Amino acid sequence: MVDYQSAGDTATVRKASRGIAPALTQPPRLAIPQRIIRQRRNAWRTAMADEVKFLVDGSAYFSALDRALREARNEIWIIGWDFNPNIRLRPGISTETLGELLLSLVDNNPDLKVRILIWGMGPIYSGKSLRLFGRNTVSTHPQISLRFDFGHPLRACHHQKLVSIDGCLAFLGGIDLTARRWDEPDHRADNPLRRSPDGVPYEPVHDIQCLVSGDAALMIREVARRRWKRATGEQAVETPAPAAIRFPLTPDMLKTPSAVALTEPGLIGKRGRYEARRLTRDAIATAKRLIYIETQYLASTGVGRAIAKRLKEPHGPEIVVVVTKSSHGFIEKLTMGNNRDRLIRRLKRADRYNRLKVMFAVVPDIDGNEQEIVIHSKLIIVDDVFVRIGSSNLNNRSEGLDTECDLALEANCTGHQDTIRQLRHQLMAEHLGAELSRLGELEQTHTMLETIEVLNIGVRGLREFKVDVDHGETTPLVGTTLVDPRRPVWPLQKLRLRLRRILGAFG
Repeated sequence: MVDYQSAGDTATVRKASRGIAPALTQPPRLAIPQRIIRQRRNAWRTAMADEVKFLVDGSAYFSALDRALREARNEIWIIGWDFNPNIRLRPGISTETLGELLLSLVDNNPDLKVRILIWGMGPIYSGKSLRLFGRNTVSTHPQISLRFDFGHPLRACHHQKLVSIDGCLAFLGGIDLTARRWDEPDHRADNPLRRSPDGVPYEPVHDIQCLVSGDAALMIREVARRRWKRATGEQAVETPAPAAIRFPLTPDMLKTPSAVALTEPGLIGKRGRYEARRLTRDAIATAKRLIYIETQYLASTGVGRAIAKRLKEPHGPEIVVVVTKSSHGFIEKLTMGNNRDRLIRRLKRADRYNRLKVMFAVVPDIDGNEQEIVIHSKLIIVDDVFVRIGSSNLNNRSEGLDTECDLALEANCTGHQDTIRQLRHQLMAEHLGAELSRLGELEQTHTMLETIEVLNIGVRGLREFKVDVDHGETTPLVGTTLVDPRRPVWPLQKLRLRLRRILGAFG
């Protein structure tokens, strides 16, 4: 991927890969009319990312994580919705499981501590890691602490997905260290390596994670430490000085402004945090040319309003949304699926200038039919100058009920812009089954939507959601607030409101 050194400056890249901060000659500064990241509005904290690597799909993430974990000296933080020690980080290359790797690391290093925090209901919902609740070799090791987070409002969940290593490296995105997350970019339907630890095959899945170093990694470690403290009640958690760990891969970008945006529901007596919701709205509102989105769900009424407003503008941005088509389980189909279709209908009615495409990705199966790819990524790219990667879906609960964490990166030079554009092209080329170079060639003379139309001709590609635009509802399904609530529902608060109404009726 494009870096902001010249192609011949390999010495600088080699220094960066060894963890040495290089002396850089900056390319021209990028003139951005309005910055999106704004601390104390849509960012919990901001920091500089010394190195950045975009890891597209589980195979890239798990492989990079395997390399990084082996470099750990003092501490490893794993924060997730679920965790399964029986997954393999390098299927087809090594039979070693994640649990076996962690045990070998602590056995060989008495100074290393591993802390794993997952949502208390995660193993139950996934159904693949229930053994975590019992005694096992990972949880009983004296240098490994496995804890469950139950400190949430009713029906909320802990949804962050991050790994921090020695305060030097940090991974953040949409991928948990659990079953059914690994896949390769070809997403072929008959990949024999795409199996759960119990040997059961699963459908193709697409996702993205980001690796950063420097102050950005320290910022993400603080997210982990803070989350651990709140969930476990441990007040004094040691955080050693960052170790000098080399960056495990050639970085995509150097010296990039970054921010973390959080969602934390307000508890009784405590205020919540909602930077992630504002970050999404601000990104949509600021776009001039294009918005590219990948999301598992498309059901947020607030995001729907924000996108619809931009579509009504005569000279607003083009918008592409790649989303999962199928829903799993009766409740999800009833609410998320129905509300997605209603939201698409609303957006289509607002799309006066034909600047919107809502699509799902498919690959051919062994019989020549279409096999859907599960889109599990949570990504937004705006004008190729801003990218947000994290855990927040575009549904209501991710905006104020669940605990979320997103990483935002914003270009401050033309080299950064080229890299973010290449990331978007990489994602589009993967979904379209096209050569990456073709994206760059076409977009010199075509818009993003025109480029997709030209390349979307194969058995592997993007398929547009078909909804009846002229007939049907555009408002959320009745009962949505019970299944996909935007904020906690406190019984005491409801009781108090009812008492007020009753007392008011009596004057």
